[in-house]
Amino acid sequence: MAGPRGKAISMASSSESSLSPPAVPMELHAVNRDKLLNYIRQQLSVCSRPLHGFVFLQGGEERTRYCTDHVELFRQESYFAHLFGVREPGFYGAIDIASGKSILFAPRLPADYAIWLGEIKSLHYLQKRYMVDMVYHTDEIVQVLHDQYNGSGNPLLFLLHGLNTDSNNFSKPAEFEGIEKFEIDLTILHPTLTECRVIKSDLELVLIQFANDISSEAHIQVMRKIGVGMKEYQLESMFLHHIYMYGGCRHCSYTCICATGENSSVLHYGHAAAPNDRTFEDGDMALLDMGAEYHFYGSDITCSFPVNGKFTSDQSLIYNAVLEAHNAVISAMKPEVSWVDMHRLAEKIILGSLKEGCILVGNVDDMMIERLGAVFMPHGLGHFLGIDTHDPGGYLKGMEKLKEPGLRSLRTTRKLLEGMVITVEPGCYFIDALLVPAMKNENTSKFFNHEVIGRFKKFGGVRIESDVLVTANGSKNMTNVPRETWEIEAVMAGEPWPLKKSYCPEMAKEAS
Repeated sequence: MAGPRGKAISMASSSESSLSPPAVPMELHAVNRDKLLNYIRQQLSVCSRPLHGFVFLQGGEERTRYCTDHVELFRQESYFAHLFGVREPGFYGAIDIASGKSILFAPRLPADYAIWLGEIKSLHYLQKRYMVDMVYHTDEIVQVLHDQYNGSGNPLLFLLHGLNTDSNNFSKPAEFEGIEKFEIDLTILHPTLTECRVIKSDLELVLIQFANDISSEAHIQVMRKIGVGMKEYQLESMFLHHIYMYGGCRHCSYTCICATGENSSVLHYGHAAAPNDRTFEDGDMALLDMGAEYHFYGSDITCSFPVNGKFTSDQSLIYNAVLEAHNAVISAMKPEVSWVDMHRLAEKIILGSLKEGCILVGNVDDMMIERLGAVFMPHGLGHFLGIDTHDPGGYLKGMEKLKEPGLRSLRTTRKLLEGMVITVEPGCYFIDALLVPAMKNENTSKFFNHEVIGRFKKFGGVRIESDVLVTANGSKNMTNVPRETWEIEAVMAGEPWPLKKSYCPEMAKEAS
């Protein structure tokens, strides 16, 4: 890139970043296809069904802004991205169950595409780029699949159709002209492909780790540059600039949450009706939930800290309650551990800390029975992470969501498995819509120190979120940001991260 006065700028050598975007091997998606193929073949064998037919998916379509010709920035449909890694719109993809061969179908572009949008890539180019066995045009789907089919009768298509348990939306089965000439199966592909996405390959983990690395670095840059009197959207802008400038991340995993003061108790702040536009003040806590996406794979990181760089005693109380829960969960994570148990562990630690801080009174076990934890942490502890921020697979077929407050918001109730990537994001919030009824309820009002809790009415909330890989014997935190209060204060004061081994928080306090 050319910089000011013609000087070259290297993304990797910038003083603001030590990272360089990794190469993306298309082998990653070939591995994903092989994994799915093995799963499908196993299922068909168990059911004594013939091993023929095609896994068939439709990629995403480009959209315009309402009735205008303004084209929105395209992002590939996630299941299709998982299997094929195609970044362009309008594609279809197939995997031959019998031979294992992969086929892409590209849109036949008009000649004037080359004038307005650039070179029309050849089918040979697309075959090499996306590491598939064959590439044809979408108007050849019917003929090609009939020619490739080795069974009797009409070819069988395994189409994607099933419920996303996070959104309660259904995946869209592929549609194309001539589909009536095929047999259709809507039952096998969705649960099988979803389960394939739950366990990440080593190649996928490299991309998720980079998304975490560049996002962690961006969060730290925001910490360093924040100042009283700024707008929340300026924090969002700094984050977006860093991940794109130094990480090549054109997309975020989700809409950035840049909440300060009372806004930090709004769990999904930052939407169109609350667009990160508050001017924050001295004494506010900031809750910044932001994550980059790199080649479809995402991160999801939340940092909470005082905007002036110094924790008050009340801020430390709430922050450390959440941090203790965060750390305890990560320490306890390993294969076969119940995620419900992890959620309860986080709740119990936070309630215990609030009792120690004289915000609550009484027996913590009794609080747990009355589900008081959900008053302070109404959301679930975390969710699967991968190509989607809330990656699918949280609930296997036949699993029902729990009904109790807090627990009913869990995005999974499964036991952990090696290779899962899951967020750990406990929080503690002071939300009037939950606190006021709980303080009036005869079963829960006795637990509140009504005099002390009034001090936190406009506090907002704290969330601490890391992305964690479940390993064979435990877990690995993929996120790398300052977490201890003294680490945050040091970084906000200008210390390098990671802190030097010689850094002494006590000496820094004396110097300040």
